[in-house]
Amino acid sequence: MDATSTTEWECCWDRDSIAMGDCPHIGEGDEDLLLSRSRRILEKCCECEGFARDLIRFRDSGHPLAPIFSILHADYRRQKNQIQSLGAFLDTKTLEVRFLHELGSVLQSSLDLDEVLSVALTAITAGKGFGMNRAFLLLADKERHILKGHLAIGPRSAEEAGQTWHEIESGDQDLQGLSQVFRKHKLNAERDKFHDILERLTIPLDDEQHVIVRALEERKPLLINDAFHRQDVDMEFARLLGVDTFIVLPLIARNRRVGVIIADNFITHRTISEQDMQSIENFTFPVAFAIERASLYERLQEKVDKLRQVNLRLQEQQEQLVRMEKMALVGRITSSIAHSIRNPLMVIGGFARSILKNTPDNDPKRTFIESIVTEAHQLEEVLGEILTYSDALFPTCDFWDPNQLVESALRDVQERAMAQDYQCCFHAAEDLPAVYIDFKQTSYCIRNILLSTIDGLQNGSIDISNRAEGEHVDVRIVDSSRTLSEDELEALLTPFSETREMGSGLSMALSRSMLDKQNIPLVVIAPPEGGVTYIIKLPTRKEVSYEQTAGS
Repeated sequence: MDATSTTEWECCWDRDSIAMGDCPHIGEGDEDLLLSRSRRILEKCCECEGFARDLIRFRDSGHPLAPIFSILHADYRRQKNQIQSLGAFLDTKTLEVRFLHELGSVLQSSLDLDEVLSVALTAITAGKGFGMNRAFLLLADKERHILKGHLAIGPRSAEEAGQTWHEIESGDQDLQGLSQVFRKHKLNAERDKFHDILERLTIPLDDEQHVIVRALEERKPLLINDAFHRQDVDMEFARLLGVDTFIVLPLIARNRRVGVIIADNFITHRTISEQDMQSIENFTFPVAFAIERASLYERLQEKVDKLRQVNLRLQEQQEQLVRMEKMALVGRITSSIAHSIRNPLMVIGGFARSILKNTPDNDPKRTFIESIVTEAHQLEEVLGEILTYSDALFPTCDFWDPNQLVESALRDVQERAMAQDYQCCFHAAEDLPAVYIDFKQTSYCIRNILLSTIDGLQNGSIDISNRAEGEHVDVRIVDSSRTLSEDELEALLTPFSETREMGSGLSMALSRSMLDKQNIPLVVIAPPEGGVTYIIKLPTRKEVSYEQTAGS
C-alpha cells in the first residue's frame, strides 16, 4: 500500500524545498533549512506536532514500516533529549571549572586573611558562584580549643536580599571584583550585622556529639535536613541559625582543622541538593589552605614586626651605651675639675666671710670684701650645679607619687618664695597613678624651674597642678607674672646664654637635660600676650618614649 501517494501530509518533511512561512518552526536565521530536507527533518520536523500526527496517520494506514518509524522517532527524541541534558550538564561543569579556576587563582595569590575570607564567602553566596543565601565562617582557636564565629555574609531580610541581588546584577562584576567590593565596603558592616549570631557561635572542639565537630572529625561535608527535629542537631544551635536545612563544610589543611563554613538558603528556601554540596566541597580544599597560609603569614608578620622592634631597641640601647660612655667621661672630667676648683674656692669664701664679720660697717674695705663673698657664693652655686649634672648622667628610676614629688620641690623653695612675697598655689589631683621617675633629679628640676621663675621678681604668683593624661601625668607650672620673647625663651633653655648672672642660664638647661635622660619631655609655652607655662610629662609606666608622650 502506497500511503504517500494518497495522503496529504501536515508537515513539510516530504518536500525537498519549502518557502518561508510554510513551516511555523522556521524563522529568521534558519533560512538554510528551507533548501535542506535532511537537516529540516532532524532539527525541526521531529519536534513538530504536525509530524507527530503524520506518524499516527502513517501507523493507522497499516503500512508495515509504520511501527519501525514510530520506534525510531521515539528513540531519536530520547537520545536528543539526553544529548541536550548532557550539553547542559557540560555547560554547567564548564562554568563551574572556570569559576573554580578563577577562585583558585585569587586564593593562591593572596596572603591577606581578610581578602581570602572575603573571596571564600562571596564565592558561596554570589549568584555567579554557588548561589547560597548566607554563609557563616567559624575558625578554630587552637589555644582555647573551640570553634568561634569569625565572619558571616548574606541578607537578614527579604528586602535586604532584593536590594543586594539587584546591585550585583546591575554591577556585572566577576568574583574578584565582588570580593574586593565586599572587603572594602561591607566586611565590617557584615561583622556588625551578624554580631549577635557570631558571638554565640562558639562550639567546643571536644564536643564530638555536635554535628559541626562531627563534620570536622569525619572530614566530609554534611547536608542537614529537618534540623529542628533531629536528635544529632543541638536545638539551640538550630534556632540560632533559624533554618531547618543547611550544609556544613569542614576546612581541613594538612590534617589541621582550620574551621567550618555553614551555608543555607535563609531567604529563598531553595532546596539544597547533594549535587550542590558536592560542588561546594571541591571549593573547600583551596579555601582551607588559603586561610591556613594567610594565618601563618599574618603570625609571621607579627613576629617579624616584634623582631624589628627588638632590633630597633637594641640599636637604641647600643647608641645609648655609647652616649653614656661619652657622658661618663665628661662627668669624670667635669667632676675632677669642679672638685679641684671647689676646695680653694671654699677657702677663699670662708676667709672672706670671716674677715667680713670682723670688719666694721664704716670700713671702706667692707664693700670689696662683700663683693668677694658674693662672687664666691655665686661660684659655689655654679660648681654645685656642675657636680649635680655629673651625678645626673645615670638616673635611678622607680614609681613615685606625683603629688609628693611637687610638694617636696615646694618645700625647698618655700623660704625663697616668702622672702620675695611670691605665692605658690598647688592643686593636687586625687587618684593619680604612680609615675616612673628618678625622684631626686625630677624634684631638683621642678625646684630649678620654680627658682628660675621667681628670680628677680616680687609680689608674683605661681599656679601648679597635676593632671593625668593618658600614659603620663602632666605637672603644669603657670607663671602669669612674666613675659618672654622667643629669643628670651630660647636663651632660657640654652646653657650659659644669659648674661644677667653667671650660671642662671645653666639651671634651666640642666633641668631639661636631666629630664631628657629619663625620657621626660619639658614643654615651655610663652604666648605673646604674656605668661609662661612649663609642662613636665611624667610617664606612668616603664619605657614610655618621648614620641609617645609628646604626641599625646
